[in-house]
Amino acid sequence: MQPLPEDFEKLKSVPSKKLDDFFEKEHQSVFEKTNCLECANCCKNYSPIIEPDEISELIKHMGVSSTDFWAKYVEMDQDGDFVFKSQPCPNLDLDTNYCKIYENRPRACREYPHTNHKKMNAHLDLLQINIEICPAASQIVQNIIDKIS
Repeated sequence: MQPLPEDFEKLKSVPSKKLDDFFEKEHQSVFEKTNCLECANCCKNYSPIIEPDEISELIKHMGVSSTDFWAKYVEMDQDGDFVFKSQPCPNLDLDTNYCKIYENRPRACREYPHTNHKKMNAHLDLLQINIEICPAASQIVQNIIDKIS
């Protein structure tokens, strides 16, 4: 069952520290049983923010020239952030769902689906979007909703 917008209102009513504790436990529990390679929805449907300090490493590990990197792979979005131009991610091997630059992927990819941060109450709007993409994030939120309901 997909969490509903009113479920997020319930989450907002949970004290910050308690909410963080719920997310920490559920994130660990759900991801112990989750094989992201079975899904890869994030890599297929989401374009992560690329921080300026990550660009030179990405160019190196993608094995492209700086000119090709900017011309073929990256653009600035409406918020002024650098993101990959297309989905699926150009670093995703569609046959295996493996990331070709996994050890050097952007920070936003490492942190996705953003269910293990501190001060989770500040990330609930983003999480409401991520549950549409990530079944594990949806499960984490649903488990917490079940506990507080």
